[in-house]
Amino acid sequence: MTTDRSALTSRTVPSMTLGDGTTATLTAPTPPADAASRFAITGNAVITGGAGTLGLTACTALLEHGLKGLMILDMNPSIAEQEITSLRIKFPAAKIITAQVDITNETSVDAAFSEAARTLGSVDILFCFAGIVGCADALTMPPAQFRKVLDVNTTGAFICAQAAAKRMVSQGTGGSITFVASISAHRVNFPQPQVAYNVSKTGLLMMKNSLAAEWARYGIRTNSISPGYMDTILNEGDGLIEHRRIWADRNPFGRMGAPQELAGVVVLLASPAGGYINGADIVVDGGGVVF
Repeated sequence: MTTDRSALTSRTVPSMTLGDGTTATLTAPTPPADAASRFAITGNAVITGGAGTLGLTACTALLEHGLKGLMILDMNPSIAEQEITSLRIKFPAAKIITAQVDITNETSVDAAFSEAARTLGSVDILFCFAGIVGCADALTMPPAQFRKVLDVNTTGAFICAQAAAKRMVSQGTGGSITFVASISAHRVNFPQPQVAYNVSKTGLLMMKNSLAAEWARYGIRTNSISPGYMDTILNEGDGLIEHRRIWADRNPFGRMGAPQELAGVVVLLASPAGGYINGADIVVDGGGVVF
């Protein structure tokens, strides 16, 4: 959009409103809770990229702690059909639904969140695991590839967060939104070149900060998790043997992370135990970022 520079002096800039620490803005202190209820998960969640290994791990952890409704949102949820069926069998009291959605398409995302609110009753928790990675030399990487990574990892996360926040505000009950960033948002990876991925994950950290400030007055907490190298299928294969060795050698633990090692922070951020955690990034990497 082209704007006449002379018109800039008469423009109106929106102002942010913060919470006031009262129940009216859903920012009052978290009520005291016993050990069992402190980490209890209530309400319903949407997990993007929920058919992947880390997404399924999060789904399982939330269900184990009492989640009543779950939408697994993925480009291809059928790849985890067996695992999702197992979740339904293991947690018969929970309503578990799926949706095949491209998170860069705001119309499709909005429809999915409307379905989640209608079918489950509300949208109270969002975890954004959906993302893509591409390792490419910055000198030869096509700009289109750079744009695609940012479109999925950063813009797609915003589209989903906005859709979730609209439902949370309408419900008047607050909620929890968590982006899945990466240690790639904190330092340059070695030895693989992946500038687009690193930039996309760094963007999530500032987006998390901005939304934590803007949406706190609605009782919405916005945080992020930055996993290190996790031992999933995405990091397997003969072509990665030397990379895996380097990643392990440069970590104080001397190994990659196991998917279940993210479960604790997932439950923390979605439960009353995380009631005053807002705008935070929790690194789960065995200490890899200390080097």
